[in-house]
Amino acid sequence: MVKNTSRGPGQRQLRVGEMIRRRLSEILSRGEIHDPAFDAMSITIGEVSVSSDLKIATVYVMPLLGSGNVEAAVEALARHRGILRKKVSEEVILRHAPDLRFRRDETFDRLDETRRMFSHPTVLRDVAAPEDGEDDPASDA
Repeated sequence: MVKNTSRGPGQRQLRVGEMIRRRLSEILSRGEIHDPAFDAMSITIGEVSVSSDLKIATVYVMPLLGSGNVEAAVEALARHRGILRKKVSEEVILRHAPDLRFRRDETFDRLDETRRMFSHPTVLRDVAAPEDGEDDPASDA
């Protein structure tokens, strides 16, 4: 038997994470949790990462279109962690309801940094330069 030595999440972790993400999105969009912080902003759940034992779910959140303070969104969600966990466990049937941990979604920050990096003059020059041996008629012979 060959053991998978990759460090990435397994199919079950990905599937459970997506189910939790969808359920949390439904709960927030329907206004099932009453908190003035949620009235002031719409929250986007970008990803849910689940531990290998499925006992911890890290939820990456961001206010939609920058409509609010990320820290306030994380704090509000953390305040209601227990009720959110209960509501998620009603729909996502697992042996143990995962502990929910809320974090800032930094995906967009990383995308911005990547765009800045690719627009740097040195990188643009290197990308535009032909590879050694390309466009060289002698290399076709």
